[in-house]
Amino acid sequence: MLRSMYSGISGMKNFQTKLDVIGNNIANVNTAGFKKGRVTFKDTMNQMVAGASAATENRGGTNPMQVGLGSTLATIDTIHTGSSLQTTNRTLDLGIDGDGYFVVKDGQQTFYTRAGNFYLDDNGTLVNADGLKVQSYNKGLLEDIKVNVNATLPPLATDEIKLEGSLPNPVDVLAGATSDVQQMKVVDSSGVEHTLDYQYVENSGAWEIHFSNQMANPPVGAQVIPLTYTAGNTPPYTSNPLDLTTLGLPTGTVNINVENLKQEGDSITAQASPNGNLLGKLESFSIGPTGEVNGVYSNGLIRSQGIIALAKFSNTSGLLKAGNNLFQATINSGTPSINVPGDGRGTIAPGTLEMSNVDLSEEFTEMITAQRGFQANTRIITTSDEILQELVNLKR
Repeated sequence: MLRSMYSGISGMKNFQTKLDVIGNNIANVNTAGFKKGRVTFKDTMNQMVAGASAATENRGGTNPMQVGLGSTLATIDTIHTGSSLQTTNRTLDLGIDGDGYFVVKDGQQTFYTRAGNFYLDDNGTLVNADGLKVQSYNKGLLEDIKVNVNATLPPLATDEIKLEGSLPNPVDVLAGATSDVQQMKVVDSSGVEHTLDYQYVENSGAWEIHFSNQMANPPVGAQVIPLTYTAGNTPPYTSNPLDLTTLGLPTGTVNINVENLKQEGDSITAQASPNGNLLGKLESFSIGPTGEVNGVYSNGLIRSQGIIALAKFSNTSGLLKAGNNLFQATINSGTPSINVPGDGRGTIAPGTLEMSNVDLSEEFTEMITAQRGFQANTRIITTSDEILQELVNLKR
């Protein structure tokens, strides 16, 4: 009688724990990035009544006889399956399409999370809702991600002009053939932008590039740069540098890069692309699927502010819940593999948030079975109590 009573008690305790886990799951049904829990049971030790016996010539073998002594908890698992991504269209809401985890730091402590609702603090540092700093991955190092809204890019003077595309063989065109006049913008050493005209001109079986500055006062005519072609050479063209002071600009000599200029085809497709840029102020930023935080500047340039780091574990079930949507690594989760998105870590889904993976229909079904299991175990206890009462009454 006492064995059945204590078996019923163990069952009640286990189902109570299961109801606790179910209640926590339901409470977090709308918690972004939440991973539900699951309880499993196992039987405890069994009392041996009779052992097994082997078969003989005259009689067959017999099986062991045991009486179970109740149940106990086997595991309380955290189910790390992915959930649906809810579209928010907010720049700093990030979901993960894959198995990775965001890496956040609180001082020297490192945590991991699937909740990607991030914010910028007063220093422009990317943080989560509790102020933990989101980490970027840069050449094996973890760094804070900072987006300085007052950032500027200094002006950079033009020191190279790339010629790319192709020119036809001069023998195949009319003598003195020219391309259309095209324009390019260069930046002088003072950070001021100038517009120059250029065109390709055939001269005595060779090509020249003519530069002019029609915006100067007075306008400056063609400054001729010969393009020397040598068959079999790599690159096939060579060129002299261009002195921009001859075009009325307060800046020095620039290199004419002809590495990507070819002689082929029957039309002029060569283009001139100068480097250099004006002063630029950060206008906006965006986060791409590869985790790159890109700043867009007023001069049209885009500069990376960092690449969001993602971590992957060999055993995600070994992670320890630390509260506030955070996980910590344990000795059984394995060492985190931290790198940029990709290589099995998943990709970033900007403008989305991962929803909780709690399924209400499943939780309510589990709640019913846990409730009935609890009730059944109470019946075991009351029945055992009634039998004990009958035994007591034998003395009357």
